[in-house]
Amino acid sequence: MVRVTHWITAVAFVALLLTGAEIVVSHPRFYWGETGSSVTQAWLTIPIPSSRGTVPTGYGYVMPDQNGWSRYLHFEAAWVAVLTGLVYVFAGLGMGHFRRNLAPAKGERSWQALWGVVAGYLRRAPPAGSANDRYNPLQKVTYLAVIFVLFPLVIWTGLALSPGWDSAFPATVNLLGGRQSARTLHFLISALLLLFFAVHVAMVAATGFRSRTRAMITGRTRAPEERG
Repeated sequence: MVRVTHWITAVAFVALLLTGAEIVVSHPRFYWGETGSSVTQAWLTIPIPSSRGTVPTGYGYVMPDQNGWSRYLHFEAAWVAVLTGLVYVFAGLGMGHFRRNLAPAKGERSWQALWGVVAGYLRRAPPAGSANDRYNPLQKVTYLAVIFVLFPLVIWTGLALSPGWDSAFPATVNLLGGRQSARTLHFLISALLLLFFAVHVAMVAATGFRSRTRAMITGRTRAPEERG
């Protein structure tokens, strides 16, 4: 269950990343509140050229406009990620995956334990997980934050961008400060997820990229006596 949902989510995440970047290029300005436009003071501006000539970016040219297909694929990939995430969460709760593998043990619930892991990575000596404890304290806390905080928030802010959702559940959009605030938050949370993705890959590489990837694909790792 973990391996299958992991790879489906990985494919959906890459699709969301690429299409989300194209959507940002179409209007690389972010606002706070309910409304925002090219003539409104931006809360945050990404210093890149836009794919629309009506957006003031300070550049004398526009990027190719791929906004149409990007939005369609973005929505489709989002629903794949949401449905896969629901399967993962409910199965993980029912099978005890979170309690058994991700819940920090008593001795791991401290800043000292987390810093010990960080210091180990900085020394290029990351702690090796045992057969019964495959995740170190930093991984456990990070994965739980991503699964139960960042992913729900990015889904919520994404839904808030839909006019249909706004009409049916306006309170959920108002809680975010309006549709433009939801768009800004959606971008910022997505940036945090991208940072997690980069660190996640770096940590896998630090602990043996080939062996870790093989384990996530096949579910099996080579015993110590089998290693060259």
